[in-house]
Amino acid sequence: MTSRKASHAGSWYSSSSSTLSAELDSYLQAVPASSSSTPWAKTFEPPVKGCKAIIAPHAGFSYSGPTAAWAYKAVDTSSITRVFILGPSHHVYLDGCALSACSTYETPIGSLNLHLELIAELRNTGRFTTMTLAQDEEEHSIEMHLPLVRKIFDGKDIKIIPILVGSISKTKEASFGELLAPYLNDPSTLTIVSSDFCHWGSRFSYTYYSPPAPSSTPVSLSSAVQPSPEKPIHISIELLDREAMEILQSGGSSEGKEWEDVHGRFESYLKRTKNTICGRHPIGVLLGALTHLKPTSPSSTDASSSPSTPSGEISFVHYEQSSPCIKVRDSSVSYASAFVRW
Repeated sequence: MTSRKASHAGSWYSSSSSTLSAELDSYLQAVPASSSSTPWAKTFEPPVKGCKAIIAPHAGFSYSGPTAAWAYKAVDTSSITRVFILGPSHHVYLDGCALSACSTYETPIGSLNLHLELIAELRNTGRFTTMTLAQDEEEHSIEMHLPLVRKIFDGKDIKIIPILVGSISKTKEASFGELLAPYLNDPSTLTIVSSDFCHWGSRFSYTYYSPPAPSSTPVSLSSAVQPSPEKPIHISIELLDREAMEILQSGGSSEGKEWEDVHGRFESYLKRTKNTICGRHPIGVLLGALTHLKPTSPSSTDASSSPSTPSGEISFVHYEQSSPCIKVRDSSVSYASAFVRW
């Protein structure tokens, strides 16, 4: 069987095992043991009981590693034996989802074995294509999570199921979510959804800007259209990302929206704003799965369980931008981390 090399080691992150391990430790140790309410999150006390999935970024570790650590810190690793990783396709057009043909994925701090039996079961549905080795190694959205997975499980014998998600419709997102729901609901399973948030700047062909006046129509900035001094570009970007995060956080609880409704609102938001959230389709697959998950009744003996969230919740815990955009020629990428429990 084939092993996938750590093709982005030495560029997107260190190829030195000792250096990389120390960097990942520093990111994880920097996450506070308890965090009070912020604009992005409720009180956060990791690890989070019932955490079944996380949303985390996939840029170079020097940019997004500190943010990703917040999501990984939420994971209770004690009962997990398999990990799904849903990543967006940046280089190959897919009108569906693709599986790996490899048996192991390498990282500088240790390899990860793929769950070959489960992957074969998914392949036998006829719903998935298979990545070539070149396509697999070219893509970074899954690879950037591998060292963090290997780090938090600290040598534990776990198996991974990487899935590359293409530019698929909401209907297909929901369909793949329904297919995966029974697997994701398994008590031994963690799901990682790989996504950066807004990619802002002319180099991304996206210069969306919301003027200070609430009633003003958003515009695309250019040399002829400048931001208002009252509202810096990075604030507009933050509010744009926050709207998406609030939509995703609105589902699941007894007083919240049904996940199918959240999925529809998220799609409408993306069509309206065209926000360049590169993991929007993996997020859509997660929302499709949440729609089909069976609510878990909280245990009467578990004081930390909350009856107000019987059908799941998404909670964002950290948000950063790679740099604060002030001028039209600036650019940035946003990073957000969330935990998901049900």
